Amino acid sequence: MPLKSIISPRLGFSWPLVTGALAFLVVIIRSNLTLIDPDIYWHLATGRWMIDNFAIPLVDTFSHTMKGSAWTAHEWLSELLMYLAFRADSWRGLIALEAIAFSITIAYLTRFLLGYLLPVRALLFSVLAIGMAIPHLLARPHLLAMPLLLAWCAGVVRASDEQQTPSPWLLGVMLIWANLHGSFTFGLMFAVAFAVEATLQAGPEERAEAIKKWLTFLALAVIASTLTPQGIQGIFFTEKIMSMRFVQESLGEWLSPNFHKFQFLELWLMLLLVIAMTKGLRLPPIRLLMLLALIHLGLAHVRNVELVGLLSPLLLAAPLAAQWQSFSVESSRTSSINTFFDSLAAPARLPAIAAVLSGLVAISLITLQQRDIHPDPTITPAAALKAAKSAGLKGPVFNDYGFGGYLIFTGIPVYMDGRADLYGDAFLMRALKATNLYESNVLENVLDQYHVQWTLLVPHTPAVALLDHLPHWGRIYADDIAVVHARIEPAQSM
Repeated sequence: MPLKSIISPRLGFSWPLVTGALAFLVVIIRSNLTLIDPDIYWHLATGRWMIDNFAIPLVDTFSHTMKGSAWTAHEWLSELLMYLAFRADSWRGLIALEAIAFSITIAYLTRFLLGYLLPVRALLFSVLAIGMAIPHLLARPHLLAMPLLLAWCAGVVRASDEQQTPSPWLLGVMLIWANLHGSFTFGLMFAVAFAVEATLQAGPEERAEAIKKWLTFLALAVIASTLTPQGIQGIFFTEKIMSMRFVQESLGEWLSPNFHKFQFLELWLMLLLVIAMTKGLRLPPIRLLMLLALIHLGLAHVRNVELVGLLSPLLLAAPLAAQWQSFSVESSRTSSINTFFDSLAAPARLPAIAAVLSGLVAISLITLQQRDIHPDPTITPAAALKAAKSAGLKGPVFNDYGFGGYLIFTGIPVYMDGRADLYGDAFLMRALKATNLYESNVLENVLDQYHVQWTLLVPHTPAVALLDHLPHWGRIYADDIAVVHARIEPAQSM
């Protein structure tokens, strides 16, 4: 059946509705792939703790190595929402929540771009944004914050384009965003850059007033961002993480994209080169610097590729719209295909919205109910943990970094987990050395210092081989996911 007959403009469909539905289906279809990150478990455990205690954690209660140390759940609102969705319908509820957030993000991006560009071009950027976000579509707080990231940045860009100050409602966006995810600090820097652009664009007579209004907005935004359990310290959280060597060198999402495999980022960069070299694209200095900064972030860390896909179109939309007006596009817009694309640029009507939502709900119910939805087995050592409990193993555990989340979820105090900000660089680097035997005796020293009684590690790691030969240690269980060792004799008193 032709696409034109399925989403006929007479039925009230629109491109934001279509792209939003596409984004939703991408998450639903990839459901199990959104559950491959070990941090999912401890985020849910944090949400459960808040429900049980009717409070926000201010100290660590999940580990035996840092128990009682200062640790604030800075993503508490996301974790609460995640747990409520999980409690409502297990993993299916969590996936549905994340799918809704991503759907709203892409629909909003499409609507913004349609205010500047021809529908065909707006759709190209939206589809690329979906593709570039796919590697980071994980059931974690950043996905719930994504709609606010886009709403904030789009609002700031629109204010600069219209030579106005940002709308006050964005302060509410910042308040919620700061309690959802630490990326709000990027939003503050984004606003500062556009405040500079707006000041430079203002005429001599309006410049002083523009500076005053933008500074007022920025000051209020900073205040809104501190209305969190962390207070002013939350603003420095991103800098703390970015300065950690362990995070930068050891965690996959912080590594550079692997261009030996297909990357939507490569396709996006090629498209940008084509536009620049064939259309003579020119950007204002501030936007050019911001675009280069986004590209740098995307090339440096795979987790930031989504920022390139979502935010670069916001930077490019107005300049492209202004410069492409000089090219003769009117003749092409009279063709039937372009007429069709233009006809779906208007906002969707209620019947179409109801039809799409009903269809998405039906597809979700059918798809998710027919699948065995669960987190990735490699981060869920359920059989190994069952064997450890059957063997009566108790006391402090030395666990693999990727198993920490699951242990927390099951109520076992961990040696370490994904809360890198709690443990710090030195602690995590030492744990890495112990697991991989980078230094002699480091594993034995760690086991003795923390009175470790049993271990839960990934097979074929050097520490597993050493534990097989250490005196007073014995292998209790092993499978393709995890190996359990236990101390045969009580730890010697220190």
